[in-house]
Amino acid sequence: MIDGKPFRQVGQAGPHGLLCLADHASNFVPEDIDLGIDNALLDEHIAIDIGVEGVADRLARRHGIPAHIACVSRLVCDFHRREDELAVVPTESDGYLIPGNIGANLENRLATYHRPYHSALAQFIDEVSPRLLLALHSFTPTLAAREEERPWEVALLYNQDDRAARHAIRLFAEQGLTVGDNQPYSGKQLNATMDRHAEERGIPYLTIEVRQDQIASEAGQARWASLIADVAGRTLLALESQ
Repeated sequence: MIDGKPFRQVGQAGPHGLLCLADHASNFVPEDIDLGIDNALLDEHIAIDIGVEGVADRLARRHGIPAHIACVSRLVCDFHRREDELAVVPTESDGYLIPGNIGANLENRLATYHRPYHSALAQFIDEVSPRLLLALHSFTPTLAAREEERPWEVALLYNQDDRAARHAIRLFAEQGLTVGDNQPYSGKQLNATMDRHAEERGIPYLTIEVRQDQIASEAGQARWASLIADVAGRTLLALESQ
């Protein structure tokens, strides 16, 4: 964590057209929490959205898009879940048991991590006044718990508000990419952060899922930061020209 905070912010406050956030950017586990798992799992997708931190940092530092970045593993507290969801402190993920979370002090985890993260994000949105929000995630090419094809290089997730997603799906496809439409997950069921900070405020948004093999390297992260900045900028122009 940074100065005891479960997030860090990169880039200047003040009016910007775009603001990005990364709920699952870190695999950090505080010393006072024992998850009871093999440490090697902290480098896997169950603990972190691989590659996302590097993309978010580049969007902020090289493309002028302020970023709100998680500094705690989703296994400690999942910021992309509502407070009343069991998975906010997961006891299982992709077939792996997380024994240290069984019987965990839920209220303490929420007060220490979840609420400060979302309170600071809400304040950052107020300060930046973005006209389009970008939520960054990555998905694994394969799951341990089940076999399924995941051919998409990038996907757009959304719940009720698909205004921005429709433009971005088209724009990514024009780059020759295989684009998922609410795949491999559906924003209809899993959209907690954007439901709260975008849909409730009426702010258009893009929830962008990049397949992890695309952004596992620094070169891939730089490429995708450029792609995302371009598509997001053109999406915002398209929205504002309607």
